[in-house]
Formats: sequence, structure tokens, C-alpha cells
Amino acid sequence: MTSTTVRFGPELRRLRQEAGLTLTEFSVALNYDKGHLSKVERGERSASPELARRCDAFLGADGELQRLVVHPDTHSDTTEATAGSLWLGHRAVPAAGAPALIDLDPQLGGQATAAASLLPSLRAQFDQLRMLGQTTAPKVLLPLLETQTRTVAGLATDTPFATRAPVLLLASRFAEFTGWMAQEAGDSGAALGWTGEASELARAGGDPYLGSYALVRRALVTLYSGDAAGTVALARRAQKGELPPRIRGLAAQREAQGHALVGDERACLGSLDRARELLDSGDAHSGAEPVIGTIHVSDPAAMTTGWCLHDLGRPKAAAEVLDRECRRLPPHALRTRARYGFRRSLAHAASGEVEHACSIAGELLGVMPAVPSATVNSDIRRLARELSRFRSSRAVRDLQPALARVLAPAHG
Repeated sequence: MTSTTVRFGPELRRLRQEAGLTLTEFSVALNYDKGHLSKVERGERSASPELARRCDAFLGADGELQRLVVHPDTHSDTTEATAGSLWLGHRAVPAAGAPALIDLDPQLGGQATAAASLLPSLRAQFDQLRMLGQTTAPKVLLPLLETQTRTVAGLATDTPFATRAPVLLLASRFAEFTGWMAQEAGDSGAALGWTGEASELARAGGDPYLGSYALVRRALVTLYSGDAAGTVALARRAQKGELPPRIRGLAAQREAQGHALVGDERACLGSLDRARELLDSGDAHSGAEPVIGTIHVSDPAAMTTGWCLHDLGRPKAAAEVLDRECRRLPPHALRTRARYGFRRSLAHAASGEVEHACSIAGELLGVMPAVPSATVNSDIRRLARELSRFRSSRAVRDLQPALARVLAPAHG
């Protein structure tokens, strides 16, 4: 047992307790076994680099926990030398301004020296993959995203200081999107892991803010698991005054969704007002980098208001807002249309407008095989339960086979 292992456990326990989290809450948030985490905190088990990354990012330890873990891929004579690097897979990637430590694969060597000229095409590729995510199954897209994230990060290894930072920042956006696709595929653990990688890459590129957006992404994991308190706590941590308005606005939206889960209407609407003000501010996005958060919802605060109104027990008001906002979604954005469309159908069903709810859902169920989503399925299950109250309706009976096909466990 190394001295770093002995120090890691107590430090992890201290940071967890300072965050006000029980071991159970922490294990659920990280998707790690509670017994394993307990042994790590007591120093009976070593923490893997992956666990250290997740704990570090979740607790906002700014690399403190990762520095207490000896990476198994490093030798004692190189541990100190790699202190200025982050690890992506098994490749050390220097932070902006740090010296290059390893050679790139031969096929990437020529590209690395021309990273600056490649940036526009890499950015265009990112935008294309993001668009592809609207019409492609996550499990199909994930291998490509993982490879491209590592490739773009690898380009930074031999890139001069002047161009290394923007390459790392773009790599961080690839990693963040990879995490979102992992969550859509139903793998929350991988989603948290890739979001942690995104934070590391962003910090290495000189952007201290994406780590805070990672809290917003983690709050989405807790939201879909039904953990309202965890969602609110994470979202509040991402609303510090020095953070960019867009990140704070997206965090305020997530906080509102957490409040809505427990029916706290006053806190929910207050958070939505704050989100609207922040997202409408002139400097919410500079335009220099890919937009953080959704790019297909023209008024995120309004759409989230409709989402929350349903959870607050006001389905008619929710349906009115969601009807209006869903009409503004671009036709090609199938994944986004499904996400909010099923919530819209659910609101109409809860309002007693059963035939209209079935009509909306029927159109959306037809596209779900192309864009399967573990998160959207949670609302489809809720819709199925809501419609089960109206079994005598012919529209409901006609919809049942399509609902059953989408919700059937995947095989193969």
C-alpha cells in the first residue's frame, strides 16, 4: 500500500463530507459500489485513476485527488515529469505551455505540426458529428466519437504553445459530447467518465469553466435517476458569479428541474427567471467556440418552463408552452424533437386530451428506432403508465404495440 493510497482515502472522505454527501449518495452519483468506496476511504483499496478523475470532477477538487493516485502506466522516474499532463486513454497530453513528453503515432505526426491549419476542419467535423447525433443511434456514434476525441487531444502533444490551447479546448468539447451520447446510450458511468475527461482537457487548454458545466451534466444524470436534492446541489455549485452567463443560465435551468421534481413551485419558477435573465444576456455566448448546451432549442428557458410545469402538476399550462416551443424545433433535430415531444404528449395525456397525446406520440415512436435514447425512454414509460388509465380509448389501444416495441429490452 503506497503512501499516496493511504492519503487518498482520508482526503476523499473529507471532501465528500464537506460537500454534504453521504456515502450512499456519493456512490449513486458516481455509479460505484458503496462497499468499494468505503474500502477506498479507509485505505483498504487503491483508487484507480478513473475513480480519482470522477471523484475529483464531482467534488470540484481541482486535480487534488488525481495527484494522490499513481497511474499504473507510469514508472517512478516519470511520475514527476508527467505532472503537467492529463491522461486520455493511455496517452499523456501536455497542458498548454507544458513540454511535449511523447511522440504521436506516426500517422498523426505530420498533422500535429499543422494543428492550427486543421482547426477549422476539426471544428466543422465536430459540428457535423453533433448534427449526426440528432439522427443516429448513440451506440453507433460512440466508437467514432471516442476515437476522434483521442485523436484531437493527441494532436496537441507536439503542437507549439500558441496553437495547443485551442486544440485542447476543441478536444474537450468532443469529450463532453461523447459523454452525452454515452448517457443517451444508457451508460451513466461512461457519461460521467467522459465528462470528467472533458473537464481535464478544458483545464489543460486554459478554460477553467467547462468543469463547472460538467456539474450541470452530472445534474442531468441525477435528475433522470429521480434525485432532486442531488440535482439542485450540483446545479447550485455551477452558478458561481465568476462563471460565464450561459453556464450559470443552464445550471439555473437544471436547478429548476430539480425543484419541480419535489413540487417546490416557488423555487422552481425563481430559478427559471434567473435562467431566462442569464441566457438572454448579451454575453451569454461569444460565438468563438461551439455553443455549450443545446443548439436546437431557440428559447431553452421557455422549453424548460414547459418541462417543469408538468412536474409541478400543471399539465395544461405545460402543454400550452410545449406546443408553442416544439413547433419552433428544426425538422432535422429528431433527438431533440423526441425529447421534448414525449414530454408534450405526456402533458396532454395528463390533461385528459388522450387522442391528441396519442397522435403526438404516434409520430415520435416512428423515429425512435433511429434515435434510441435511454433518457427519453423514461418519459415514454411515464406516458405508457398515464395512458393505461384510458384503456377503453381506441387511440390508446392502437398505440400500445408501438409503445411496447420501443420499451422492449434490446437484444443481441
